Amino acid sequence: MTAQDSSFDETVDVIVAGSGGGIAGAYTAAREGLSVALVEATEFFGGTTAYSGGGGMWFPCNPVLQRAGSDDTIEKAFRYFHAVIGDRTPVELQETYIRRGPGLIEYLEADPEHFTFGVLPWPDYFGKAPDSRGDGMRHIVAAPIRGEKLGPYAAFVRGPLDRDRLGTPAPDKLFGGRALIGRFLAALAGYPDAALYRNTALTDLITDDGRVVGAIVQRDGAPARIGARRGVLLAAGGFEQNAALRRIYGVPGDTRDSMGGPGSTGAALEAGIRAGAATDLMDQAWWSPGLTHPDGRSAFSLWFTGGIFVNQAGQRFVNESAAYDRIGREIIAEMAAGRLDVPFWMVYDNRDGDVPPVKATNVSMVDAEQYRAAGLWRSAATLAELAEVIGVPADTLEQTVARYNAMVAAGADTDFGRGDEAYDRAFSGGESPLVPIDTAPFHAAAFGLSDLGTKGGLRTDTRARVLDESGRPIPGLYAAGNTMAAVSGTTYPGGGNPIGASMLFSHLAALDMVDDVRSA
Repeated sequence: MTAQDSSFDETVDVIVAGSGGGIAGAYTAAREGLSVALVEATEFFGGTTAYSGGGGMWFPCNPVLQRAGSDDTIEKAFRYFHAVIGDRTPVELQETYIRRGPGLIEYLEADPEHFTFGVLPWPDYFGKAPDSRGDGMRHIVAAPIRGEKLGPYAAFVRGPLDRDRLGTPAPDKLFGGRALIGRFLAALAGYPDAALYRNTALTDLITDDGRVVGAIVQRDGAPARIGARRGVLLAAGGFEQNAALRRIYGVPGDTRDSMGGPGSTGAALEAGIRAGAATDLMDQAWWSPGLTHPDGRSAFSLWFTGGIFVNQAGQRFVNESAAYDRIGREIIAEMAAGRLDVPFWMVYDNRDGDVPPVKATNVSMVDAEQYRAAGLWRSAATLAELAEVIGVPADTLEQTVARYNAMVAAGADTDFGRGDEAYDRAFSGGESPLVPIDTAPFHAAAFGLSDLGTKGGLRTDTRARVLDESGRPIPGLYAAGNTMAAVSGTTYPGGGNPIGASMLFSHLAALDMVDDVRSA
């Protein structure tokens, strides 16, 4: 929308749309002396970041890791990152992520009252790529924080997922992604020129002679115009919760199975497109297999201590211990080939009872009887009988399990390489994740395709400035998080890459606006 006049209901230096990764940009701008209006479309702050159980950030060679004795180098980290991503995204964008990430942590640690981090070892997701780290020493997390430290924002952090989906109370102490968001909120509470608005959705951008000069928002249902002297940062998530946009851009899966926050409807993304922004990766998401729950939703799951996935033909099709995005992409490939539909099945035996061997469901399992009553967990005395109740050929399933058990006995998965990479063994104490299926009765649990949000968005340069179709920056417009086309392209290099990139490019956007002030 073009500015027809100079009247605004409010004018600040910086508008930030979204309180997940965007909160790092709001904090940076406020700390550097700019006035900020952060607008969050929903009742709670934190976006999808607040749903993350770990809330990790993948920033090789950052000060936290260096103090812990890491011998990693920026050059090795970049070789790994680029080897995994290739040339799908601009190499200068990849290099910016690797080289500037440590500086963000150094910047935050300069505010020790609010920011404390620790190492959470988490192996890289492509263990055979050059300079991959199997020891997990590229991943850090925010230290837990008690709710009262958040001041006026204590009751307004999104999640955990169990609260939003199962109605369980939120704990007094914030962990994982909630702790990361909480620490930014606690810090922002100390800046009087930082206004944080809930239930305020950015619906359009205001431009003047090609420059973005403000935004139109819906605040508690009423329109308002906010002027931005220095710029607008769009970091309001992807569009995973918008079924129409998923269809338009060909994103597999369903909104009900996404782990993205409810505000991830693509409104800010569409506003950027209307302002002339170029886009990329619009058919992409951060994928995962999802255990299907009695409410009909399949939720991101990992840490499988047994079992195999089978397609409609009763055949294995994937390394079940691989990183979740890699499994998700194999699921999509099987669906595209017509060999798999949802739900599909994890087949396992009775060595630990009939509860599926899934230790991290992200949404807690409810009473087992509810899964049985919904037909999501099925059992039988023999594999042939189990095949019948899950609708796959009995002889093929028996052959699949027999072949798998033979490979378990031999100690090597020659079909899909389960156990060949460090991540595969991350949840089995470094031991082989291969567990036989030989103890009757036999069981199957229903799974679907889940995601952690879409990753297609507005194209940006290394300063997080949004680019138009000719590759020129649109003055006054920035993007980060899942509103920005992901620096990682069609891959997921390591745990904490989505949150890390979101925080970093929000930070860089704010620094660019600060530099704009200082050079004026």
